Amino acid sequence: MSTWSGIRKKLEGEYLADSLRGHISYFATSYNRSHDHEGRAAIRYDGKEIIKGCYYYNWTKADLFPKDEKYEKRMKEEFAFMDDTAIKLGVFDQTCFYEAFKEFDNQSIEKSLYSENLLVRIFAVLDRRVGKRKLISMKETIENEDDTFKEFFTIRMNAEGI
Repeated sequence: MSTWSGIRKKLEGEYLADSLRGHISYFATSYNRSHDHEGRAAIRYDGKEIIKGCYYYNWTKADLFPKDEKYEKRMKEEFAFMDDTAIKLGVFDQTCFYEAFKEFDNQSIEKSLYSENLLVRIFAVLDRRVGKRKLISMKETIENEDDTFKEFFTIRMNAEGI
Protein backbone atom coordinates (compact mmCIF):
# COMPACT_ATOMS: atom_id res chain seq x y z
CA MET A 1 0.00 0.00 0.00
CA SER A 2 1.33 3.39 -0.97
CA THR A 3 1.43 6.31 1.40
CA TRP A 4 -1.25 8.98 1.19
CA SER A 5 1.28 11.51 -0.10
CA GLY A 6 2.25 9.07 -2.88
CA ILE A 7 -1.39 8.43 -3.78
CA ARG A 8 -2.19 12.14 -3.80
CA LYS A 9 0.89 12.89 -5.93
CA LYS A 10 -0.26 10.30 -8.50
CA LEU A 11 -3.88 11.47 -8.51
CA GLU A 12 -3.08 15.19 -8.75
CA GLY A 13 0.16 14.96 -10.73
CA GLU A 14 0.21 11.93 -13.01
CA TYR A 15 -3.47 11.27 -13.58
CA LEU A 16 -5.38 14.56 -13.27
CA ALA A 17 -6.31 16.27 -16.56
CA ASP A 18 -4.30 19.43 -17.24
CA SER A 19 -7.50 21.50 -17.43
CA LEU A 20 -8.31 20.56 -13.81
CA ARG A 21 -4.89 21.12 -12.21
CA GLY A 22 -5.17 23.65 -9.42
CA HIS A 23 -8.94 23.12 -9.27
CA ILE A 24 -9.33 19.51 -8.10
CA SER A 25 -7.64 18.31 -4.94
CA TYR A 26 -7.89 15.06 -3.03
CA PHE A 27 -7.88 14.82 0.75
CA ALA A 28 -7.56 11.92 3.16
CA THR A 29 -6.46 11.73 6.75
CA SER A 30 -6.29 9.30 9.64
CA TYR A 31 -6.80 10.50 13.17
CA ASN A 32 -3.82 9.32 15.18
CA ARG A 33 -5.53 9.92 18.50
CA SER A 34 -8.39 7.67 17.47
CA HIS A 35 -7.88 4.17 18.87
CA ASP A 36 -8.23 2.59 15.43
CA HIS A 37 -6.68 5.46 13.40
CA GLU A 38 -9.85 5.96 11.35
CA GLY A 39 -10.38 9.18 9.47
CA ARG A 40 -12.04 10.96 6.57
CA ALA A 41 -11.62 11.62 2.86
CA ALA A 42 -12.86 14.18 0.31
CA ILE A 43 -12.56 15.44 -3.24
CA ARG A 44 -12.48 19.22 -3.48
CA TYR A 45 -13.20 21.48 -6.43
CA ASP A 46 -11.82 25.02 -6.03
CA GLY A 47 -11.62 24.45 -2.27
CA LYS A 48 -15.22 23.23 -1.86
CA GLU A 49 -15.71 19.62 -0.82
CA ILE A 50 -17.88 18.03 -3.51
CA ILE A 51 -17.88 14.64 -1.82
CA LYS A 52 -16.75 13.87 1.69
CA GLY A 53 -16.90 10.89 3.94
CA CYS A 54 -15.96 10.00 7.47
CA TYR A 55 -15.63 6.70 9.30
CA TYR A 56 -17.95 7.95 12.03
CA TYR A 57 -20.79 8.21 9.51
CA ASN A 58 -20.48 4.51 8.73
CA TRP A 59 -22.06 3.84 12.11
CA THR A 60 -24.48 6.73 12.46
CA LYS A 61 -25.94 6.63 8.96
CA ALA A 62 -25.89 2.94 8.05
CA ASP A 63 -29.59 2.60 8.87
CA LEU A 64 -30.38 5.30 6.26
CA PHE A 65 -29.47 2.98 3.38
CA PRO A 66 -32.53 1.93 1.38
CA LYS A 67 -33.49 -1.71 1.90
CA ASP A 68 -32.96 -2.52 -1.79
CA GLU A 69 -31.21 -5.38 -3.60
CA LYS A 70 -27.79 -3.88 -2.70
CA TYR A 71 -28.50 -3.61 1.05
CA GLU A 72 -27.13 -7.01 2.10
CA LYS A 73 -23.94 -6.50 0.09
CA ARG A 74 -23.43 -3.07 1.69
CA MET A 75 -23.85 -4.44 5.20
CA LYS A 76 -21.78 -7.63 4.88
CA GLU A 77 -18.86 -6.88 2.57
CA GLU A 78 -16.11 -4.50 3.52
CA PHE A 79 -15.30 -2.17 0.59
CA ALA A 80 -18.00 -3.93 -1.46
CA PHE A 81 -18.59 -0.88 -3.61
CA MET A 82 -19.31 2.79 -3.39
CA ASP A 83 -22.46 4.06 -5.02
CA ASP A 84 -24.29 7.37 -5.09
CA THR A 85 -26.24 6.56 -1.92
CA ALA A 86 -23.06 5.87 0.07
CA ILE A 87 -21.38 9.00 -1.32
CA LYS A 88 -24.36 11.24 -0.51
CA LEU A 89 -24.58 9.86 3.01
CA GLY A 90 -20.81 10.27 3.45
CA VAL A 91 -20.55 6.62 4.44
CA PHE A 92 -16.97 6.08 3.36
CA ASP A 93 -13.61 6.89 4.86
CA GLN A 94 -9.97 7.16 3.87
CA THR A 95 -9.66 3.37 3.63
CA CYS A 96 -12.43 3.24 0.99
CA PHE A 97 -10.56 5.99 -0.83
CA TYR A 98 -7.31 3.99 -0.74
CA GLU A 99 -9.07 0.83 -1.96
CA ALA A 100 -10.69 2.75 -4.82
CA PHE A 101 -7.32 4.20 -5.80
CA LYS A 102 -5.72 0.74 -5.73
CA GLU A 103 -8.38 -0.57 -8.11
CA PHE A 104 -8.05 2.52 -10.36
CA ASP A 105 -4.24 2.39 -10.42
CA ASN A 106 -4.13 -1.31 -11.32
CA GLN A 107 -6.48 -1.46 -14.28
CA SER A 108 -7.06 0.23 -17.62
CA ILE A 109 -8.77 3.61 -17.83
CA GLU A 110 -11.56 2.03 -19.87
CA LYS A 111 -12.25 -0.54 -17.15
CA SER A 112 -12.15 2.21 -14.50
CA LEU A 113 -14.78 4.27 -16.35
CA TYR A 114 -17.23 1.37 -15.99
CA SER A 115 -16.26 0.19 -12.49
CA GLU A 116 -18.94 -0.71 -9.97
CA ASN A 117 -17.15 1.61 -7.51
CA LEU A 118 -18.28 5.22 -7.99
CA LEU A 119 -15.02 6.61 -6.57
CA VAL A 120 -13.06 4.70 -9.22
CA ARG A 121 -15.33 6.10 -11.95
CA ILE A 122 -14.83 9.64 -10.58
CA PHE A 123 -11.04 9.20 -10.58
CA ALA A 124 -11.32 7.99 -14.18
CA VAL A 125 -13.47 10.82 -15.54
CA LEU A 126 -11.01 13.34 -14.09
CA ASP A 127 -8.06 11.47 -15.65
CA ARG A 128 -5.96 13.01 -18.43
CA ARG A 129 -6.18 9.77 -20.43
CA VAL A 130 -9.88 10.41 -21.03
CA GLY A 131 -9.86 12.73 -24.02
CA LYS A 132 -12.44 15.06 -25.49
CA ARG A 133 -13.72 12.47 -27.97
CA LYS A 134 -14.34 9.97 -25.18
CA LEU A 135 -16.09 12.63 -23.07
CA ILE A 136 -18.32 13.57 -26.00
CA SER A 137 -19.22 9.92 -26.62
CA MET A 138 -20.00 9.46 -22.91
CA LYS A 139 -22.40 12.40 -23.05
CA GLU A 140 -25.01 10.17 -24.71
CA THR A 141 -25.18 7.74 -21.78
CA ILE A 142 -24.59 10.14 -18.90
CA GLU A 143 -28.28 10.33 -17.97
CA ASN A 144 -28.05 6.72 -16.69
CA GLU A 145 -25.25 7.64 -14.27
CA ASP A 146 -25.38 8.56 -10.58
CA ASP A 147 -25.92 12.24 -9.76
CA THR A 148 -22.50 12.54 -8.15
CA PHE A 149 -20.79 11.15 -11.24
CA LYS A 150 -22.80 13.58 -13.41
CA GLU A 151 -21.49 16.45 -11.26
CA PHE A 152 -17.85 15.45 -11.82
CA PHE A 153 -18.53 14.77 -15.50
CA THR A 154 -19.93 18.31 -15.82
CA ILE A 155 -16.89 19.77 -14.03
CA ARG A 156 -14.62 17.96 -16.50
CA MET A 157 -16.68 18.96 -19.55
CA ASN A 158 -16.67 22.62 -18.49
CA ALA A 159 -12.92 22.51 -17.82
CA GLU A 160 -12.37 21.14 -21.33
CA GLY A 161 -14.67 23.77 -22.86
CA ILE A 162 -17.09 21.21 -24.25
